[in-house]
Amino acid sequence: MISTKKWVAIIGVILLLSAGAALYLSFRGASGTVANVYQDGKCIYSVDLSEVEEPFTLSVSCEDGTNTIAIEPGRICIQDADCPDQVCVKSGWLKNSASPIVCLPHKLVIRLENSPDSANTIDAVAK
Repeated sequence: MISTKKWVAIIGVILLLSAGAALYLSFRGASGTVANVYQDGKCIYSVDLSEVEEPFTLSVSCEDGTNTIAIEPGRICIQDADCPDQVCVKSGWLKNSASPIVCLPHKLVIRLENSPDSANTIDAVAK
């Protein structure tokens, strides 16, 4: 039989390794991904986040209002919008392809997708 101290040590090592893996996966960024900005279902901008060196903003206007999109190395967000609910602004930075940023009043969607040269890499999100 294994003593209680050994079980505690084994569980502690497993928890420590799990926490390290979770931190690594959450901070590694979005290399090899392209941020596509869609309005009314049409791709209006496409930015390779792994090639961004300096932060910049894009302004996307429609007949209902304007969204300001902030782009930094490895991430993208909607910085400002004049829609009433501000859900898109509250979504924060988009760093992975798990869920897109959506502004329903302005029919705007920002989605991260694999770049064509990284099509053979394994993604955590099934399509």
